[in-house]
Amino acid sequence: MHENAPVLEAAARAKLGSRYAKRVRESGMLPAILYGHGQDPVAISVDTKKALEHIHKGEKVYTLKLAGQSKEQTVLLKDVQFDYLGTRVIHADFARVDLTERVRTRVHIRFIGDAIGLKTVGAVLIHPTTEIEIECMVKELPEHIDLDISGLEVDSEITAGGVKLPSSSMKLITDAHASIAHIVLQKEEVVAATAEAGAVAGATGAQPEVLTAKKAAEGEAGKAPAKPAPKK
Repeated sequence: MHENAPVLEAAARAKLGSRYAKRVRESGMLPAILYGHGQDPVAISVDTKKALEHIHKGEKVYTLKLAGQSKEQTVLLKDVQFDYLGTRVIHADFARVDLTERVRTRVHIRFIGDAIGLKTVGAVLIHPTTEIEIECMVKELPEHIDLDISGLEVDSEITAGGVKLPSSSMKLITDAHASIAHIVLQKEEVVAATAEAGAVAGATGAQPEVLTAKKAAEGEAGKAPAKPAPKK
């Protein structure tokens, strides 16, 4: 499955630290770290545009060509770091792997089909997560897993245990009871929330504030309340 893994050309970084990493990013390169297989970690940089093109597609396995080394390496994307806004990738972690090695990683779930339950007025699809964690051989690692939700009805749910893995040798690590997709009626949620608020108000004896009513303590037209006449 990954014999034709995308190729990333990398160069070692001699200087470390946030200031130098910023310079690397300004030059169009993405700072990264390469580790694993009992070898020392190596700070590297890869072409930002090419790397993000593959990362955004969900690809996890790459062939890495490190400048100065004739031997190519198979690597697994383990993690990416975003900026403080959470919108731009500023760092990546790659681990050395073998194609037959078993690894644990998260895989994107891609929903396919039109859920029958969404034909009901007020029905909405809730998906708490779009990823599951699995264990499999590197060569079997999928870019994504398709999940057919066409049969999902109102008040029905698909859990992680209901996701069909592409290979029998794959193992689900995510809790099998974790919710992946669930259809609910939005109007029921609103009614429930209103009823709950009413119950709380009734229990405390609280009354809703009328915003247009004038408060005696505030006076009229925003003026301060009149002072009482002095006693004679």
